[in-house]
Amino acid sequence: MLAVFTPSGASLVRSQLGSQDTPPALEPGAVWLDLISPSPAEAKAVELLLGFEVPTREEMQEIEPSSRLYEENGARYMTATLLCQSETAQPRLSPVTFILRGDKLVTVRYDEPRPFAILGAKLARACPPSVTGLHVFMDLLEAIVDRAADTMERLSAEVDNSSSRVFATTREGTGKIDFKHILRGIGRRGDLTSKAREALVSIGRLLLYMQNESDTLKLSKDMRAQIKSMSRDVASLTDHASYLGDKVQFLLDATLGLVTIDQNNIIKIFAVLSVVLMPPTLVASIYGMNFKFMPELEWHYGYPLAVGFMLLAAALPYLFFRWKKWL
Repeated sequence: MLAVFTPSGASLVRSQLGSQDTPPALEPGAVWLDLISPSPAEAKAVELLLGFEVPTREEMQEIEPSSRLYEENGARYMTATLLCQSETAQPRLSPVTFILRGDKLVTVRYDEPRPFAILGAKLARACPPSVTGLHVFMDLLEAIVDRAADTMERLSAEVDNSSSRVFATTREGTGKIDFKHILRGIGRRGDLTSKAREALVSIGRLLLYMQNESDTLKLSKDMRAQIKSMSRDVASLTDHASYLGDKVQFLLDATLGLVTIDQNNIIKIFAVLSVVLMPPTLVASIYGMNFKFMPELEWHYGYPLAVGFMLLAAALPYLFFRWKKWL
């Protein structure tokens, strides 16, 4: 699918072509072409229209910087890994390529990162009449960084909530802590933290590339200051993601330690019971023998004495354990 954004008055108008259509000649003044899961035919048609290649999905997934940040045929290719569906139970990473050439911006993506929808709605309401592809690109980066910050703030609150649950005395209504549910929650937050940090590192590399190429791109003073500000924000968010990763690992270790303690307590109960019941078992086994000559069998009070002796033999070890504070 191809979406073409063209300035009109004080807004950026979007015209959309379905995957079955072949893009015609570009509309006059089009500044942003958004390729969403393009088919090979669509990508080829856009290449013929614009005069430069559109990277394939496999090329976008390459991790070496030389394959993600480069210049070719007068166009600058910048690929970043963005976090998608961060508010769901299955967040994922998706590469997005930004292509700058002249006053036009081409984006190639195979997912729906939230910043694209946010910026599209914003530019549809209000847009400077002199907007260019570079301006749209800067606004996209700003929206991506803001979205990353929102994700980290929400993730930080969720990790704090998990910490409170891990170290809670009991769970309401049951008297026990559901460690299984807590472990799943910690695992999901750890996965999201890892993906968020990977996305932030990718964005940071893109911003560093923009800083190094600011003279070639002829960025204005305001744009250079904006890039520096976003770079500082990304560096701070990356540090915070590393801190959250360490905290998640601490919570995971603490939860597993508490589970081990609970298991040890259960094993201790069985061990104490076996020790407490061992002397009565010995007494019962002795008087349960089938020997013909056993003087105690003729005692009138032999049975109650044997039962009392078994109870005493069970009580003494228990009291000893309590005195030693082993229970």
